[in-house]
Amino acid sequence: MTLDMISTTLPATEAHPAGGRLVLRPVRKSDAGLFAMYAGDRRVAEGTRGIPHPLPPGAAEAFVTRSTAEGRSEDVWVMDGSASGLSEVLGVISLKRMDRDQSEIAYWVAPAFWNAGFASEAVRALIEANPQGSRTIFAEVFQDNPQSARVLTNCGFEYIGDAEAFSVARNARVPTWTYLRRL
Repeated sequence: MTLDMISTTLPATEAHPAGGRLVLRPVRKSDAGLFAMYAGDRRVAEGTRGIPHPLPPGAAEAFVTRSTAEGRSEDVWVMDGSASGLSEVLGVISLKRMDRDQSEIAYWVAPAFWNAGFASEAVRALIEANPQGSRTIFAEVFQDNPQSARVLTNCGFEYIGDAEAFSVARNARVPTWTYLRRL
């Protein structure tokens, strides 16, 4: 199933007092400038496996090209808050296809929008929509990023073990926590 746009429609609650503040939409060429600004921040890059720091020239444009290419193995959406008076790009969320109806979810949020519930809102919306028809979604976070781990547990993911992954920005293997969510 291809999903062009997912609108978050979380009810307002104490945990998410401003539910429905963003829309998950496909990547556009015009996003490259904000991607470069936000992903070029060391804190964002070091929280991911694949974003280099410093961000080389053309990297954001190459990301847009990969994210919109036919036959890609990963679907990418922008967390867009413009309908609520927020930034057009709050962050990015993706699902990478795996075998046996499984996917891996990954996300990053620009530092200006940290600790505001946007990652949780986006993860919940993507799980609810389940655009790849997954039976299981995996996630991996660096152990020095407990905020991302909290997003996952708050969205119903279960911790399944420790591992490690290479971070391009850190140029090192970093301990991780691995999670799964059965749908």
